[in-house]
Amino acid sequence: MARIDLSINEARLKNAVNRAKERNIVIPTYAQQINPGLIPAKFADELESIGLWDIRPRNLFRITWKNEPVEKGGKFGKVNYIELPSSLTGVDARIVAIVGKWFPTGAHKVGAAFSCLVPRLVTGQFDPTVEKAVWPSTGNYCRGGAYDSALLACKSIAILPEGMSRERFEWLEKVADEIIATPGTESNVKEIFDKCWELRKSGQELMIFNQFEELGNYLWHYHVTGNALKEVADSLLGKHGHVAGLTSNTGSGGTIAAGDFLKDTYGEAKIIASEALQCPTLLNNGFGAHRIEGIGDKHIPWVHNVRNTDFVTSIDDNAVVHLCRLFNEPEGKKYLADQGVPQETISQLNLMGLSGIANMLSAVKFAKYNELTSDDIVLTIFTDSMELYGTRLSEYTAEFGPFTRDDASFSFGRYLMGENTANMKELTYEDRKRIHNLKYYTWIEQQGRTSEELNAQWYDRGYWKEIQAQRDEIDRLINAFNDEVGIA
Repeated sequence: MARIDLSINEARLKNAVNRAKERNIVIPTYAQQINPGLIPAKFADELESIGLWDIRPRNLFRITWKNEPVEKGGKFGKVNYIELPSSLTGVDARIVAIVGKWFPTGAHKVGAAFSCLVPRLVTGQFDPTVEKAVWPSTGNYCRGGAYDSALLACKSIAILPEGMSRERFEWLEKVADEIIATPGTESNVKEIFDKCWELRKSGQELMIFNQFEELGNYLWHYHVTGNALKEVADSLLGKHGHVAGLTSNTGSGGTIAAGDFLKDTYGEAKIIASEALQCPTLLNNGFGAHRIEGIGDKHIPWVHNVRNTDFVTSIDDNAVVHLCRLFNEPEGKKYLADQGVPQETISQLNLMGLSGIANMLSAVKFAKYNELTSDDIVLTIFTDSMELYGTRLSEYTAEFGPFTRDDASFSFGRYLMGENTANMKELTYEDRKRIHNLKYYTWIEQQGRTSEELNAQWYDRGYWKEIQAQRDEIDRLINAFNDEVGIA
């Protein structure tokens, strides 16, 4: 029941193969995204003349956490990550984040989009010669989908709320074939879903890749992000080290799947789901609007394995706005240096986008609640960087005035050293089941899923394992597709 559909449509598959031949396209496997050392040297060598964001098919091979951190010509190395010192976090635990900035498009969502599209492409279920790929999103996913579509030579429709950052729209205008701005901002996910139903009924040749329900999203993060986190953790673990857990905004429910991998690897690792305090859906079935872009809310994603989630933290969007300014304004950086934060760390704080700041604060809350020590590693993810939010800083200055040393002192004391264990919950069995049951109202009542599969997600121990096990099968289909194309 849980499997990604891999049935073959021979006629449409032939069209996809011919398109790949025409456009010189080779598709990487999940194994190559986990370990770029498996990429044939001739393709890796081509990257020396290609920019990180260029619309070139070989950039498909840069869908990995291991890109060399340069704008052009980079190959591959170790996973990009940053460890935040206690002088910044106020806790003894080692908070370590892998960095999404060095993906094409500047965000890790390009990987999830790849994993939703490619299984349909290499089976012939999606025909790039006649169909448009539709990418419903609150921001980075539709950017990743439009980018992947361009690399894979198919037309795209990007859907995102009209209130998202201007950087997203300006870039999409150059890459997507069509952009649809739906009413609202970060919290208005239902409006995106409604637009998808409108498109389905329009008679157009299209396929909708809804990240909130596409199991390929879960699969990519379980294997690719999970392995990246493990590689970093293993390099840092000392004799007495311990991986305490992973904090992740729930978002589409995909990234947090890496926590399932860490639990399978380390046993005692906890999964901490984060959301905005202004829209505390998991914490107390709440609703509202907030300013932490890129995390989506007011529903439970279909692909979120709720039964495996241990904690919920709700992060005040005021904290994210203040710390965004503290980390990026000149007076904020000076103040951090005066508080003993190493200059090397200060120079890397722009690697944290708004959701990354929320993930960091969730890690701080988790560390304080569990009284973690320097033997404990809390993993998290900076899904994108401040490169995608520059206009927000200008807007904050216009709204609140210049960021002064007094502002820096307040932000540091109130929102870093003052972060506490309020607005969080260690989940009981009944808590998890309550959250899981919220899926019914979105996915069965509105989106056409079945209550049988909803129950299977909860009661069938093999449901998520079956998805995880499909990686090798899809890799075989990718290799067979590449063999037919004949370039590799």
